[in-house]
Amino acid sequence: MPMPRVDFYVLASADPAARLRFACRLVEKAWLREHRVRVQLDPGGDGAAFDDLLWTFADRSFVPHERLAASGGPPGEAAPVVIAEGDDKGAGDRDMLVNLAGSVPAGYLGYARIAEVVDADDQRRKSGRDRFRFYREQGIEPQTHEMGDDS
Repeated sequence: MPMPRVDFYVLASADPAARLRFACRLVEKAWLREHRVRVQLDPGGDGAAFDDLLWTFADRSFVPHERLAASGGPPGEAAPVVIAEGDDKGAGDRDMLVNLAGSVPAGYLGYARIAEVVDADDQRRKSGRDRFRFYREQGIEPQTHEMGDDS
């Protein structure tokens, strides 16, 4: 299997809500291009907030999705987007990973594409640098996209 394409989207804002809104737009765009997406969050983190926001971030949008239990469990067969808080299974039938977690999820090599969303919060920026370094150590050359204030 070829190495995944890894893109880092670096936001100018430290607002956690801006980070989640950007991720919603990224997920919507991927879904419209018929990708099957896994959104990875840290356990006990922003899973519920991201789930709610994915329903409401834009009046015109509808992104069919489901939230996996923190304890894992098999992804739903019908939902093209799953929100996961546990580092349970790998890609399964997903081709894109949107990582909002603080570390690289297990099974990352099972995805064709990985999108890392990093905002200006000091801790999240530091963990983003650590993930960037990890990918490079694995022989993957991540691409960086500096996003403006209006991400």
